[in-house]
Amino acid sequence: MATIKHSRQREAIKNFLKTRKDHPTADTVYQNIRKEYPNISLGTVYRNLSLLTELGEIQKLSCGTDSEHYDGNPTPHHHFICTKCHAVIDLEMESINHICLIAGQNFDGEIDSYVTYFYGTCSKCLNKK
Repeated sequence: MATIKHSRQREAIKNFLKTRKDHPTADTVYQNIRKEYPNISLGTVYRNLSLLTELGEIQKLSCGTDSEHYDGNPTPHHHFICTKCHAVIDLEMESINHICLIAGQNFDGEIDSYVTYFYGTCSKCLNKK
């Protein structure tokens, strides 16, 4: 890959995501980055989110909702998605990497990785009942 020119806006997006645990959408990132860079376009935010994802510096989460969410933590970890409010929450749990071995038992290929989302009702929605 060619050398990528440093961008203050891209760094601001990455730093913003690192401060968040709620896995914001691109629109939320845009609304917040505009406070520091009022002339930034939504397209620029999308391009930078895509580049940061491609570089492995952030994660893009396709959660089955209308829009993707972004995670400033690029290390492998699992997420819970609330089916009521659509919150995306990091799960602290032991590794389930052995799932690749289980999945590969009847597969004539090589499994390198996996993505797992857990679904249910978050504690905030449970407490509303």
